[in-house]
Amino acid sequence: MNPMPANSNADHAGVTPLTLGLREDGFAFVQAADMHALLAAHGRLEDWTDFVASWNELPIDNYLAAVGRQRRRRHAVYCAPSRGPITRAPHQAHFQTLNYNTLQGDIERWFEPVDAAIAEGPTLSTVLGFARDFFAPLSPQVAAWHVEVHQFRIEPSATQAGEPTPEGVHRDGVDYVLVLLVDRKNIRSGTTTIHTHDGREVGSFTLTEALDAALVDDARVFHGVTAVTPVDTDAPAHRDVLVVTFRALTA
Repeated sequence: MNPMPANSNADHAGVTPLTLGLREDGFAFVQAADMHALLAAHGRLEDWTDFVASWNELPIDNYLAAVGRQRRRRHAVYCAPSRGPITRAPHQAHFQTLNYNTLQGDIERWFEPVDAAIAEGPTLSTVLGFARDFFAPLSPQVAAWHVEVHQFRIEPSATQAGEPTPEGVHRDGVDYVLVLLVDRKNIRSGTTTIHTHDGREVGSFTLTEALDAALVDDARVFHGVTAVTPVDTDAPAHRDVLVVTFRALTA
């Protein structure tokens, strides 16, 4: 699909052409150059090198390993008011019901926390600020958001493909999702597909460059990512993404 133009010119309510595209289609693909411009308009990215390097320190997801799959991850939770500072919440479990995760639903999953230097650093703060300000005009009635941050590394090998979404095509059980590619090395495929509730595919694209991004209205569409395999089976391979989810907090 063609990427959505990331015109940052907004009307008085903060609505941009990108926002309108998400409102109309339920998803948007933003190319790296456009995403960089959007992020730079919201804050600083000077720790980007350290941010990327932090994916080298992700521990194994033991819950997934228990069912014969493999990936690495860390997790953090934030509270984001519709306006004002976004603050990190105490470390807590990640939970999805079986309705949204048929592989590992109804389980409180405790992952190692995102390192403090990354969690409080300028790059992640900028990403969170952009995402909050982007999604807010879509739900102006929401006063505050429960935000979860996931660092994921998928490592395919010569004997096993890597599965970015082992639960298959799914919804996350939140309101909005941002998927940001951080690094991609020696892999093929990893195509994101977007589906309606009846399973019809309505979009597909592949995150190939650092800062390529997908924006998803989770209530409206399902999403999945095809398995990745190494191009050179004798060399290390990985797909690193940052996933940020927003769920409205109710009074």
